Amino acid sequence: MTADTPHSGATADTTALRARWRATATAAGAAHDPDPYADRLLAAWAEPHRRYHTTAHLAHVLDRLDVLAPHAADRSAVELAAWFHDAVYRPDRSENEERSAALAERALPELGIDDSRTAEVARLVRLTVTHDPAPGDTDGEALCDADLAVLAGTPQAYAAYAAAVREEYAFVPDEAFRTGRAAVLRQLLALPRLFRTPHGAEHWEAPARDNLTAELQRLT
Repeated sequence: MTADTPHSGATADTTALRARWRATATAAGAAHDPDPYADRLLAAWAEPHRRYHTTAHLAHVLDRLDVLAPHAADRSAVELAAWFHDAVYRPDRSENEERSAALAERALPELGIDDSRTAEVARLVRLTVTHDPAPGDTDGEALCDADLAVLAGTPQAYAAYAAAVREEYAFVPDEAFRTGRAAVLRQLLALPRLFRTPHGAEHWEAPARDNLTAELQRLT
């Protein structure tokens, strides 16, 4: 099994995403109407400067979490973290994850989510800076694997993902982008494991490494 990914600039079915948000927020203990929060989040994910970090990426991560759900200890927290993990995104800034976590810390209590689950969601969002969960952190493993599953797409899907990333960094000159991107790819390939869940390790590790290696060869 490989993970497919949307093409550059793709968007997802917002009706389905709204319904999913409502179900997730309710399961997480929301005490207030979750729909206004869906509106705000989906508007953020649909900002015009996004090419890869779009509603299609959000839907893709949520779909992968459906596969990985048995691995997570708190599925509701992991799904909420998926919604918030790139809610704040500017490719020219380095504090996106921190600002996204802070957004969750403000929004979830307003929605009526309890403090402990809010803290777990924020922790998970911040974990996407490194994608390096500690051993036994099953929630972190599920979220990070779902977020990185794009790396394991078909060669065509991976090429679309890589092109969308380049579009988001259109303000960076070609040579600087190639150097920076190559460094990221080498860091990923140097990890002993890209995926921590049993499913990810079995189904996504090998194709992801093939895709990363092929892109690095093209860049260098």
